[in-house]
Amino acid sequence: MALTGRLGLLALVGALVVGLLFPSIVGVAGVVAVLLVLVVVDLALAGSVRALQFSRSGTNSVRLGEPAEVTLTVTNPGRRVVRGVLRDAWPPSAGADDRHAVVIPAGERRAYPTALLPTRRGDRVAARVTVRAVGPLGLAARQGSHVVPWTVRVLPPFHSRKHLPSRLARLQQLDGRNAVLIRGQGTEFDSLREYVIGDDVRSIDWRATARAADVMVRTWRPERDRQVVLVLDTGRVSAGRVGDAPRLDAAMDAALLLAALASRAGDRVDLVAYDRVVRASVPSSSSLLPSLVNALASVEPSLVETDARGMVAEVLRRTRRRALVVLLTGLETAPLEEGLFPVLGSLTARHEVLVASVADPRVAEMAASRGSAEAVFDAAAAERALGDRASVVARLGRRGVGVVDAVPAELAPALAERVLVKAGKMP
Repeated sequence: MALTGRLGLLALVGALVVGLLFPSIVGVAGVVAVLLVLVVVDLALAGSVRALQFSRSGTNSVRLGEPAEVTLTVTNPGRRVVRGVLRDAWPPSAGADDRHAVVIPAGERRAYPTALLPTRRGDRVAARVTVRAVGPLGLAARQGSHVVPWTVRVLPPFHSRKHLPSRLARLQQLDGRNAVLIRGQGTEFDSLREYVIGDDVRSIDWRATARAADVMVRTWRPERDRQVVLVLDTGRVSAGRVGDAPRLDAAMDAALLLAALASRAGDRVDLVAYDRVVRASVPSSSSLLPSLVNALASVEPSLVETDARGMVAEVLRRTRRRALVVLLTGLETAPLEEGLFPVLGSLTARHEVLVASVADPRVAEMAASRGSAEAVFDAAAAERALGDRASVVARLGRRGVGVVDAVPAELAPALAERVLVKAGKMP
């Protein structure tokens, strides 16, 4: 049961009447009795909220930052109209516009759409539906809550998909689907053609030239069926925020673009998200990108130090053949000194390793600032951080590990280009 403001106003009028005309206990008791009778009558005439029936329809999944809509259908099997307010409650991160004025005649149904604008990845689960049915006098209302299950999975936004058309066009060129021939790429012999100015003289086939009237050169097909293992570090370092989002979100975006391109190029792509346990695992499949997006939707950073030894062991367990291992992690000195560096040799001995890391553009801005004494101290700290980062990159390079270090907006295309260039996928 709920009381409305109209009952409060009526009680105030009754108090004035008692004070001016019947200033006694009997007067007060009479006003209270009248109010109670009116409340009981109003509740008796209000529509039943317990008998209401609910169902949902609408969006099951949506990308982060995009709007969604879930429709709640309410059926009133009772004999009285239900008039009042409905609240379709969702978690705050769902960004729900959850209040609706309702008028549901007896024996009819009404649909009430709830607009959502999620602000976090993962599963957003609907909470209780609360209905308050006001009586015809507007003094009191029946109120009840119902559980109406529904889940909207908020997927990674995949901002870097805007780079897909240009990269896929380059892959089509390499596959020979365009007229342009890319020279000197790949290792598998494809065909012979006539020499044109600019061709690498090392590709000339002298035997074929001797049999033909023109100089002939060999063309090559790009490598196929390589194995690429994407490893997302979901430990403490990935929880650090760069701008408005954690580093993990930018790493996910880069992993999605690289996976889309590599799988289209004919490579086998596996992904594992790890800190101390496996948080997500996606094997290579024909529907790789949807599987990756769904698996990564609920992955969040863990505030624990990553077990680098366990991560390396997991990678070695998953693949026997030589593969390209792309490790998306941080370049902070202390975690690498205590974690990755001691076990890096066992990984590089069997696989080619590439480390991708999210750089904070604010550090570079601080290093360039000189406006005040405080700015100079900030610049000194930023320069030291940049120096430590460069030292880590140099140490990884000496161990045969490539490094891609870029700000969030540039990490995905930089990583994709680096991997495809190394594999002979791009000119």
